Amino acid sequence: MNRTPANAFLDIRSVAKAFGGNQVLEDVSVQIAPGEIVGLLGPNGSGKSTLLNVITGFTPADAGSVHFDGRRIDRVAAHRIVRTGMARTFQLPSMPAKMSVMEVAMAAATAHHGVFDTLVGTARARATERAARDKAAHLLQELLLTPVRDLPAAAISGGQKKLLGIVCALMAEPRMLLLDEPTAGVHPNLRRDIVAALQRLNAQGMTLVIVEHDMHFIRDVCTRCVVLDRGSIVASCRPDELASNDRVLQAYLGTAGAKPLATEGA
Repeated sequence: MNRTPANAFLDIRSVAKAFGGNQVLEDVSVQIAPGEIVGLLGPNGSGKSTLLNVITGFTPADAGSVHFDGRRIDRVAAHRIVRTGMARTFQLPSMPAKMSVMEVAMAAATAHHGVFDTLVGTARARATERAARDKAAHLLQELLLTPVRDLPAAAISGGQKKLLGIVCALMAEPRMLLLDEPTAGVHPNLRRDIVAALQRLNAQGMTLVIVEHDMHFIRDVCTRCVVLDRGSIVASCRPDELASNDRVLQAYLGTAGAKPLATEGA
């Protein structure tokens, strides 16, 4: 059974995207309500990352529209979309070799608020820097990165880089956070920390959209799943309905009747 919220916070309508002759997204419509945690699922090549890129301004759509909190954003540059209250993480975060973990978090604050206060040596600049440093320190503690805060960001583990990516996104103080495979390659202990952190954020009012392969994570965290197959939406349902949804089974196996979702994910 498909479900879409009536009071959409993120409203995606009839989005299409092709690369050359490859139609990656076709007539994709999704609505997400405030406070939801939505898992964006689908087999490899189904268009999940492209849809994430369209939503966040990194890839222009060929057709359709994206509205966030009542404002059309599909024609807005990525850095301006962040300022509307939407932020994202990346599947493989790249970290600078010559900046510490704390410095990377601080740089994320500068990217959101602008460089003027950073460059001008005023009391306002110093106050802004102190506030950003305090916020970065708090988020690094929340995501258990305080022990590595002074290490080069490029030298920490892959899982810690995922956590730092979340910290950087949160420095922008978003109301909606989109995450691209936040637990891929992450140690099980860190995975539990990410689950707990996302649940805390949602309890505080954050709306979350998560591309993820780990179905245990999806069941633990998400309130609804949207499934893509070959660029089209084939299901919108609760996580516990995935294994009995014929269209989802067809997307993953090419046939209905089996139950692959206990071991496989998006």
